[in-house]
Amino acid sequence: MLDFVVCVGGIYVCFLTWSTLQERVTTSTYGADHQRFQFTIVLNLLQAAVASLVGFIYIRMVQRKPMLTMTKHRWRRFFQVAMLSSAASPFGYMSLRYINYPTMTLAKTCKMVPVMAMNKVLYGRHYATHKYAVVAMITIGVSAFMLCKSSAKGIDVVENSAYGLLLVLVNLAIDGAVNSTQDQVFAEDAEISGQHMMCLMNLCSCILMSVWLLNPLNPELSNAFQFLRTHPRAITDISMFAVCGAMGQCFVFYTLANFGSLTLTTVTVTRKFLSILISVFYNGHSMNTRQWLATF
Repeated sequence: MLDFVVCVGGIYVCFLTWSTLQERVTTSTYGADHQRFQFTIVLNLLQAAVASLVGFIYIRMVQRKPMLTMTKHRWRRFFQVAMLSSAASPFGYMSLRYINYPTMTLAKTCKMVPVMAMNKVLYGRHYATHKYAVVAMITIGVSAFMLCKSSAKGIDVVENSAYGLLLVLVNLAIDGAVNSTQDQVFAEDAEISGQHMMCLMNLCSCILMSVWLLNPLNPELSNAFQFLRTHPRAITDISMFAVCGAMGQCFVFYTLANFGSLTLTTVTVTRKFLSILISVFYNGHSMNTRQWLATF
């Protein structure tokens, strides 16, 4: 039980910090020309590279264990998870062109539902009745909290469309497939630990993203290097972002390997909800009566 509590605390601390750094990197302006770092694939590549390296160091220097003996089946499995993980993000980013951000956030808080559904559909996994009840209560409570949120006046928002909702549903379905496939990898191969998954899945993601970025028709990599040369302060922010995310992934993959994807998703969803409550008390934001009722 103690290791679970430590993992939850680590996920909360690392990813609350990581989300702040992510906002700084993606929304801050750099230099006298006030340019923003808009190279998301490069950012994801750097995050995956640091996470893979941290996973390797943890295995070899902290656990003092050898790396896995890689077979074709294992490489296939890790590339399968990496491809699914890499495919999910574009649908999420694209959906924001057609739905507003609160709707996107609301959909993300329901992530436990596709995780359970994909585990059942793809791998025939069953859950105890009380787990269905817990997922239902958390999903309904967080959804009610978001739906009852007062809308800001005087701010233009993107009108939600059916196409945008379809894109975010695809994003959630692929996320569910990622988590359920990771569960299956752990179940069918007892030698694979959470740190192995962290190191090798991120390594495979690096390979896939590198192939995309090295495409001569894609100027993103050269443009990103040019940006970092002219705006060196961004290097510090990106480095802190990548290291913090990698430290958080240590807790994530330990939780995933030892407690399963549904437990992990429950922790990450409640972390997002907790961050809202912390913001309410720390920044003095107001909550209406319906939101307080949804909280309890």
